[in-house]
Amino acid sequence: MLGIAIVGAGAIAGVHIDAYKEFVGDCEIRAVCDLYVNKAEELLEKKGIQNARAYKSLEEALDQGGIDVVSVCLPPSAHCEAAIHALNHGCHVLVEKPMASSLEECDKMIRAAGENNRLLSVVCQNRFKTPMERVHRMLEEGTGGRVTHAIVNSLWWRGENYYDLWWRGTWESECGGSFTSHSVHHIDLLQWMMGMPESVMACMRNVGHHNSELEDVGVAVFNYPEAMAQLTTSIVDHGEEQELIFQTEKGRLSIPWEPAASKPLPNGFPEQDEEGLKMLEQAYLSIPELKREGHEAQIGNFLGAIQGGEALLTSGEEGRKSIELIAAIYKSAATQRTVKLPLACDDPFYSKSTMIREMPHFFEKTKSVENFEKVEITLGRDVGK
Repeated sequence: MLGIAIVGAGAIAGVHIDAYKEFVGDCEIRAVCDLYVNKAEELLEKKGIQNARAYKSLEEALDQGGIDVVSVCLPPSAHCEAAIHALNHGCHVLVEKPMASSLEECDKMIRAAGENNRLLSVVCQNRFKTPMERVHRMLEEGTGGRVTHAIVNSLWWRGENYYDLWWRGTWESECGGSFTSHSVHHIDLLQWMMGMPESVMACMRNVGHHNSELEDVGVAVFNYPEAMAQLTTSIVDHGEEQELIFQTEKGRLSIPWEPAASKPLPNGFPEQDEEGLKMLEQAYLSIPELKREGHEAQIGNFLGAIQGGEALLTSGEEGRKSIELIAAIYKSAATQRTVKLPLACDDPFYSKSTMIREMPHFFEKTKSVENFEKVEITLGRDVGK
């Protein structure tokens, strides 16, 4: 029986607890840690966890023993320290997005996992959803031929007071704006589908959040040998529409699923390719639905990998790829130049401290609250449904 500790008692911690509860017999929640112990106690009570204790720190929980797995659900700037501490104590670690504040921190976490012979996994729960799995499989198998152009829209809406929470709105504590906090999963999905690009061009602004140093809207263009992809990030878009569109030689593959296929008229203009469209539909529907989805599916894979029954699908190395793309995006936006990948270890955007010195402060944070009032926190739309 694997003993589980959850570090951080915010909204996402409850999602982790619900997922672990689906694997009773394989694991048991034994600790929830939070600087505000009352939040940890309230979360345990809300989730009906009776054989667990609330702690002020991860160190206290680990000192009590019985912890084999740690889920890190802290603000991004605290991910690296908590993950390495748990790994050095012999625990396997699942860390929420974004993986860390910088590529340097990612590499430290990966190195600690290797040195301690423990698994490090990064939350990429959207990979574990049926629409994503189907489109990924079709791209992997070349169902539509070569990808020529991709469009990713990661569009959200957050009020100005969103940044009043103490750790949000600064490069030091949140480590990035909408590219990092909201679009990291879409960036992960893009590179999972298409691989890492050769170079990145980007721009960004803050157009509606005056209590934040960070960007709230931006555009990035990714260059591949034979294709181009573009991503728009925003937290000023009413309606919160999110989509991934992959144009291939034979048709359009997309999430949500809205296939299209064209063939040329004698003058080169398009008409619908009925046979091509039928082929795409059949290929999509032939891929079975996943039995588990989201955090539940990813945590199931994580536990299975710990027990040796299956391969880990979302390793630290996989999580690092999104951080490298975000670092390249910020470098391009800050320098107004095209950035080639990979980034070297001596690049200013490899380390947090040197990156921060290069980043613009769109506004200065002047208001800070420890906690918001107890209102429902939405965790985003179910991309692909």
